[in-house]
Amino acid sequence: MAEVTLTDLVKRFGDVVAVDGVSLDVPDESFTVLVGPSGCGKTTTLRLVAGLERATDGTIEIGDDVVNDKRAYERDIAMVFQNYALYPHKSVEENMRFGLEQHGVEEDIIEERVAEAAELLQIGELLDRRPSELSGGQQQRVALGRAIVREPDVFLMDEPLSNLDAKLRVQMRAELNKLHDKLSTTTVYVTHDQVEAMTLGDQIAVMDAGEIQQVGPPTFVYENPRNRFVADFLGSPSMNFLEGDLERRDGRFYLDVGSIEHEVPAAYDDALAGYDGERVVLGVRPEDVTLRPDGIPVTVNVVEPQGEKTVLELDLGDQPIKASVDPGVPVSSDDRVSVEFDRESVHYFDAATGECLTFDPEDEPSVDTDSAAIASGGET
Repeated sequence: MAEVTLTDLVKRFGDVVAVDGVSLDVPDESFTVLVGPSGCGKTTTLRLVAGLERATDGTIEIGDDVVNDKRAYERDIAMVFQNYALYPHKSVEENMRFGLEQHGVEEDIIEERVAEAAELLQIGELLDRRPSELSGGQQQRVALGRAIVREPDVFLMDEPLSNLDAKLRVQMRAELNKLHDKLSTTTVYVTHDQVEAMTLGDQIAVMDAGEIQQVGPPTFVYENPRNRFVADFLGSPSMNFLEGDLERRDGRFYLDVGSIEHEVPAAYDDALAGYDGERVVLGVRPEDVTLRPDGIPVTVNVVEPQGEKTVLELDLGDQPIKASVDPGVPVSSDDRVSVEFDRESVHYFDAATGECLTFDPEDEPSVDTDSAAIASGGET
């Protein structure tokens, strides 16, 4: 096993900067997820680590070895692709053996590794089949098996579950977690799916416009976003944002967002001290908007039943918000209800820069690779 260290990594394609000064520490035996929207640079970053692209600037270290000038086959990595990249004319066993044969591994070792991987992935009965005879989930297991038999220092996975249906993705997330628990191989995983990121990673790196916006354990990043982009990207539905003017009166801060005046909890006074009279954005997640008889009066515009929860779109003046409530709550479109924000869970952002004014870097925990995330049983 080995840690992966990226330092000031840059990749340009002509005038386009795909990766812009990325620095990231991937601890040994960790499961690190690069997550972000399409075009954010996450796959290009992974391809740089794999040696499939050459860095314009910066360094890539695997263990103690700087690998910038090494070809892909010279780096002790194994990659699992989105499209599986199986040889259609070869059997499952031949696909799994092929890389080892190309590296001149002895026959008895090849047979042992293939047998162990097949048992681990429960594909022993598939070894004689061709890829065309397999389901999507079975093909994914074969692609994982081909990587496992390499016994690499690092696994690199590029959106390997994106071609599976929703139910199978949930199952395969759980299988990937179990696999990582057993193998403890350092893994860098790319996805645009925040659910995969939250359920798989020991740490996540949220990317946008070629830069890493925030790195940390998934729950911490979700609850303590560094900026508005991270707050907005993580969460479904995404965080509500209400922009207004901050004003101090009688020693307290109030945020006037037009339809309501929000009293800022005293715990945030120091963080907002320099923003009296400035434009500030209040952020509150839908699950932190609760129905209360004596709360803020709103009108229900849309009711979206989603099984384990019901999402309400609420008319709060000229700034609509969403709330996630219990599915048993009797509410219909055009109803008048009252809501309350969980004052302990709100966030405040600079309206111009998007930086979270109440984020404290000293609160950031280190990555604990001994306690991997547990895959959830369903979508969120």
